[in-house]
Amino acid sequence: MAYDGKVLRRAEIRYDEEKQRRAELVRAQARACYAKCPRIEEIDRELSQTMAKIIAAAFRRGTDPRCAIEALKEENLALQAERGELLHELGYAPDLLDQKPNCPKCNDTGWQGGKMCSCLKKIYVREQNAELSHMLDLAGQSFETFNFDFYSRERGYDQKVSPYQRMEKNFDACRDYAYEFSEKSGNLLLSGDPGLGKTFLSASIARVVSEAGHSVVYDTASHIFSRFEAQKFNRGDAEEDADEDVRRYQNCDLLIIDDLGTEMTTPFVQSVVYQLLNARLMENRKTIISTNLNPVELGQRYGAATLSRVEGEYRILPFFGDDIRKLKRK
Repeated sequence: MAYDGKVLRRAEIRYDEEKQRRAELVRAQARACYAKCPRIEEIDRELSQTMAKIIAAAFRRGTDPRCAIEALKEENLALQAERGELLHELGYAPDLLDQKPNCPKCNDTGWQGGKMCSCLKKIYVREQNAELSHMLDLAGQSFETFNFDFYSRERGYDQKVSPYQRMEKNFDACRDYAYEFSEKSGNLLLSGDPGLGKTFLSASIARVVSEAGHSVVYDTASHIFSRFEAQKFNRGDAEEDADEDVRRYQNCDLLIIDDLGTEMTTPFVQSVVYQLLNARLMENRKTIISTNLNPVELGQRYGAATLSRVEGEYRILPFFGDDIRKLKRK
């Protein structure tokens, strides 16, 4: 599983901020207890000096430090017991001021044996959803809120199935893809006219896959290609920012490219499309493409090599029917 470096940095900052807030809460509780019972502050001061005493005992020349160490341990336990009794008398839990990790699995490091702990992953998902929400309506667009009422149940003279039947199949395919997402998943091409639900289902997939802890990047085709262009031709800080964006497109677990075909197509763009799709296939990273073009039109615009990758490696989901945006306005 790959992690989005940009999102991970923000998640780790939030994680550290939450640790600092918890630590400050303990310090505030300690100050309140000290004000009510100065003896508790004295005990904490003595406990903080125990380690120095143990180290001094261990290095004392000419004597066996083990007895001194055992005596200091007994003194430490007695002080802790006294502090617990005093806190209890004040109406607090005896362990109120103990330094306990919020997550015992990772001791508040966020990582377990090189793998992200669930405590950090929860914040990572939250930050990733915030990133996706800049372009997608994750709150309103979900499989649970999808509305089939806008799709006609009547079949056109040149259609084998009605728009409603087609959308049932597309919906099921997208929902299964999202909830079963893994390294064994394939790639999707959502193809059809504007206003038929492609972006809605893309957002629904992004939400589910992100909440499962996978890295998801959603962007329009035109912006993706502009970042590749900036990486190639810009210099300085702008190039560094573009480098990071390009790495995100290349390395995320799921890349969702929206509106492929609406950008100005140049030889450079044609090259980027092929290289990006082919590299992600070679590295077994998953891609969803949303486009107004059908496969034949994709081949005409981006070349036979790109068409071959799409037809051979993508599940093609055709969308047709009436523009939902126009229906809603009516």
